[in-house]
Amino acid sequence: MAELLELVNRPKTLGFQADMAHTLLFTLGYNAPEDRILPEDFTWSDQPALVEALCTMTRTLRPWTIDFHVAQNDATVKGSGSHDKTGRHCLPQDPNGKLNIVRDAGPWMRDESGSVTRAFEHICWDGCMFPNAVMMEPGTWRNILRVMIAVRNAHGWD
Repeated sequence: MAELLELVNRPKTLGFQADMAHTLLFTLGYNAPEDRILPEDFTWSDQPALVEALCTMTRTLRPWTIDFHVAQNDATVKGSGSHDKTGRHCLPQDPNGKLNIVRDAGPWMRDESGSVTRAFEHICWDGCMFPNAVMMEPGTWRNILRVMIAVRNAHGWD
């Protein structure tokens, strides 16, 4: 992804839509094993390694990011083939979720020194991966809004 953005070299024209659920897969090398950031034998209990991998990824992609989706992922994919796997979103309270949503939103929303960048106009939750019945449940939205407010409060959004 970074190579494509750099080759096109049109930062005012072409941007990146960052989605926490999908970009987690970049660190794991699902679609490009040769570019994985986390080692093949990575274990989810090694949270410092995960945080470092997410910071490495965002350091490269953040300058291109024009839109940011707060999300959760259980580190599984759907799709097949060599480059068409996409992250399987899960709801914020899913016990299988691999991200610490509030913590892991930080590298996208802050610069290298930890200062809030306010680099994108909106932050959002991507609900397109869930059945309509799930999206019609009030509890779904209470949980999503709870985590969105926590991200906003932790990273200087108003």
